[in-house]
Amino acid sequence: MNNKKVVSAVIISIILIVLVLLSIRQHKSQKPVLTPEITLVYAENQVEDYPTTKGAYEFARLVNEKTNGRIKIIVKCNGELGDEKSVIEQLKFGGIDFSRVSVASISDDIPELKVIQMPFLYSDAQDMWDVLNGDEGLQFITAIDESNLGIKTLSWYDAGARSFYSVKPVMNIQDLSGLNIRVQESELMSEIIEMLEIHPVKMIYSEVYKGLQTGKIDGAENSLVTYIYSKHYEQAKYCILDEHTRIPEVQLVSGYTWNKLTDEDKIIISECAKESAAYEKNIWKDTEEAAVKTIEEKNITVTEVNENERKQLRDRLQPIYDKYCSEYMDVVEKIKRNQE
Repeated sequence: MNNKKVVSAVIISIILIVLVLLSIRQHKSQKPVLTPEITLVYAENQVEDYPTTKGAYEFARLVNEKTNGRIKIIVKCNGELGDEKSVIEQLKFGGIDFSRVSVASISDDIPELKVIQMPFLYSDAQDMWDVLNGDEGLQFITAIDESNLGIKTLSWYDAGARSFYSVKPVMNIQDLSGLNIRVQESELMSEIIEMLEIHPVKMIYSEVYKGLQTGKIDGAENSLVTYIYSKHYEQAKYCILDEHTRIPEVQLVSGYTWNKLTDEDKIIISECAKESAAYEKNIWKDTEEAAVKTIEEKNITVTEVNENERKQLRDRLQPIYDKYCSEYMDVVEKIKRNQE
């Protein structure tokens, strides 16, 4: 009887020792969560639940996760750090580390980018992504990275197609003639609008709602997602779905910040940026579909522009192509051939 008790005690002791050793081994295999060694700032001019902002938060989460908490990225949204032009200036000197901006905001300094902003260039979203994910897209990225802006491209973000909306009743592009329409902050967009006999108004994005409300502007042009998220539809209840441009966003890192990172961290950040871009693209698609439903629910008067009308408008704007794409017509023609 005593022998049995001794054997049982030994077995129990062995089991306990094994369990303790396994516990220690498992604990050692887990990487400790570190307090941030590096804190970086990401500027975003949209609201917190906007698709590109959600993409920024996902990027920050992924970087924090894959560096085991060593790198923390703080996302500042709602234009807290300034408009896109101001943010780009701060990126140059490392005052801001990351940002998402429209290609239009940097194209005045990088002429090649005018190509992907040409009016009525794409038939649909897939046409644009075929370009951005192909050889042409790599050429545009190289142009950004080698510019004198001191920035590096991390990924492309979706921004949908831009269309017109107005406070005043409009049923076609001709009805916009002579109206004061707020346009994206680029010389190219202003020239496109002027050729359509519309008066372009430069106004920072955060002031557009008030401008519509007070009559300072008669309308604006933007994506359907922005039209709904900014609540511009509350003031401008007439929308013309012409999709005159489809201008992507670009996720950037300051060259100053980039050069301070280790090679390992550069790889991690690059991977996380691409993952966040795929995430943002999916969210954009879902949000755009929801925006269409909201437009229907709010009884907004919508006029769709058919393909024949779009072709006529494209022909009317040919001088824009001649002016900005004379050196890059091979790229334009290749984009067109790929759509056939």
